[in-house]
Amino acid sequence: MSDTLKEKVEQALENIRPYLRADGGDIELVQVTPEGIVEVKLTGACIECPMSQMTLRAGVERALIREVPGIRRVEAVN
Repeated sequence: MSDTLKEKVEQALENIRPYLRADGGDIELVQVTPEGIVEVKLTGACIECPMSQMTLRAGVERALIREVPGIRRVEAVN
């Protein structure tokens, strides 16, 4: 993963974090694969939230795809 791509993903996540933190959660970048898949770890309240998958797809994934060229998908890992 190039540092520039990782930096762009981190910046996009920084824009999303305030919304997650408002509900007691957070998100950590694990890695960005060469195929454009972003692996993240949900933390805090997001771990047990029944809406976390919807947040991941409708919020996080859409924002990253929109803001970072080359990103294809976001996946939560443990």
